[in-house]
Amino acid sequence: MKKAIALFLTLALLAGLLALPAAAADADTVDAVSMVRALGIITGDAHGNLNLSNNVTRAEFCKMLVSASSYKDTVGGSTGYSLFRDVKSTNWAVGYIKVCVDNSWFIGYANGTFRPGNPITLEEAATVALRLLGYTSSDIAGSYPTAQLSKFSALGLHDGFSTKKGQYMTRSDCAQLFYNLMAAQTKDGKVYASTLGYTVDSSGHVDYASLISAGTKGPYTLTGGTIASKLPFTGNVTVYRNGLASTLAAAADYDVYYYNANIRTVWIYTDRVTGTYKSASPSTAAPTSVTVAGTSYSIETSAAAYKLSTQGTYKTGDQVTLLLGMNGGVADVCSPDEATGSYCGMVLSSSKESVTAADGTVSVTNVASVICTDGAARSFETGSSSFSAGALVQVDYSNTANPVSSLSSVSASGKVSSDGKTFGSLTFADDAEILDTDSYGGYVKIYPSRLAGATLSSLQVRYYALDENGEISRLILRGATGDTCTYGVVLSASESTVSMNVSGSYTILNGSVQSQVNGSTVYSVSKGPAAIFYSNGAVAGMRNLTSVTLDSATSSSAVASNRTYKVSESCAVYLKKDSSYYSCSLSAVSDTSKYSLTGWYDSFGYPAGGRIRVIVAEAK
Repeated sequence: MKKAIALFLTLALLAGLLALPAAAADADTVDAVSMVRALGIITGDAHGNLNLSNNVTRAEFCKMLVSASSYKDTVGGSTGYSLFRDVKSTNWAVGYIKVCVDNSWFIGYANGTFRPGNPITLEEAATVALRLLGYTSSDIAGSYPTAQLSKFSALGLHDGFSTKKGQYMTRSDCAQLFYNLMAAQTKDGKVYASTLGYTVDSSGHVDYASLISAGTKGPYTLTGGTIASKLPFTGNVTVYRNGLASTLAAAADYDVYYYNANIRTVWIYTDRVTGTYKSASPSTAAPTSVTVAGTSYSIETSAAAYKLSTQGTYKTGDQVTLLLGMNGGVADVCSPDEATGSYCGMVLSSSKESVTAADGTVSVTNVASVICTDGAARSFETGSSSFSAGALVQVDYSNTANPVSSLSSVSASGKVSSDGKTFGSLTFADDAEILDTDSYGGYVKIYPSRLAGATLSSLQVRYYALDENGEISRLILRGATGDTCTYGVVLSASESTVSMNVSGSYTILNGSVQSQVNGSTVYSVSKGPAAIFYSNGAVAGMRNLTSVTLDSATSSSAVASNRTYKVSESCAVYLKKDSSYYSCSLSAVSDTSKYSLTGWYDSFGYPAGGRIRVIVAEAK
């Protein structure tokens, strides 16, 4: 679970705090200020401002030093006595100064003073940093401060800032110094950060993902009051709601939230699943996962595990609402009337299932598997009602008598703006859920940007819903993108009709997987790249793609005779040799001086289609 949280947090933080969407954090993607702030070495003022241009006093440096040491969680309040003539027992920094003096990192002046309010110079900071790494005066040959500054630079501690001897250290300088310090070698030859128990990456820097994960508190469930009243910090706060930038005011009762005080960031999640509590694993005595609405969810908290246990509130057969956290696990559980869940989507299949209640009573009910607009497939009990595949349904547990019902079509038409923000006169909500479907039961979750520039007719728009701001929150399309099917190569095609008996035999290459399709269906396709439509795992349709000779191609676009085509994100690339196709990467065959490239695109009239779906390379 920690790894999942770490990865998720890294993605969210790098995108939001650093404007760098990345899958993992390292020294190249996390700047010094972000890292040192996450370590709790440099914190903001009451309003969260870091004031990086301010000079740092000796007392403030002591606090930073202790926060960067093994004593970071041990400093208390007043020591009860005065350490120096100018550091009384009531001084805010007395505890930090005492730790620094006791460990001989800092020393006072001959007249019995410490001068806590004096700005710290580069040479003073350098000397103290070397002591923290275990170096003593006997390890440094030469006179002060030249020798100390030389060693300081040799260890890489002066990298990234240009403050010179005699100049004062700013908070920005200190951020870079402590960032360097964490990756520096101690006198014993160890990476300093590792001696404090931090996870270190291959470059020797603290692993940002694990650091954020370790410093994040939660999950918590918001019930009554506001999140702001429950946080240990105020002022400037960075907020993400379902992965998008938001505000604390957007939180509602039964939302799940997490926070990291060091980086003053809050994550809010609103995903809920309502349905019948069917089973728990490994047992209801001590569950670690639960199955609700046909899907199994890991349990993230002890509170949720207790509520779903034999000693808790809910028993198998009960209707429950699961409150899901950042990694999709169950953070809390409540009854449907406390926090109702609502969904809409397309029915994939229907069946009858037996449901066993806690008292052993068995009942048979209809169950519909529904692909919801958020891209998740869920199973819902529909009671006596049965829905056919392809039907649109809505699920609303505030309607306890009939939570699953047919969804009436709400159509629209118009052009999606080039930035993907508007559709006709309507605006997409930031968290809009969009599902594209096809007549075979295929589906794909997309984002507004995928529709940019496309003109959608009322035939493509099956349903849309508006949120409280009048913006599109949910949209179900039919045949808008062409992304719902698979694109591969038909290696052989044999079709015949003999005495009214129709038969077809096809060999299909999907990626590097070859399969055979035989039966009484003729698809009227020839050998070559094609779109392949599946229904319930079986081939239900095939259509040949249109070819064009490419002058060049990248992962996003291809050029043919001065016309530019968009390349599908899932474009299949093959090297063709002696009539055989070998799956490969585009980078391996993109050199057009060595390979001739043929692009194959869909020409089936999809408003947001016409993309290169297959690229075939042949050696010249």
